[in-house]
Amino acid sequence: MRQALFFAGKTLFYFCIILMLIYLYHYKNVQGGTFIYNEF
Repeated sequence: MRQALFFAGKTLFYFCIILMLIYLYHYKNVQGGTFIYNEF
């Protein structure tokens, strides 16, 4: 039980970090241009 809880917590932690990095990258490039959605 404890290992499953630890795994779930670690997964959630890394998911939040990845989400934050994507958000920061998008925010940095909103005015700059070369974000992937600006090509379309």
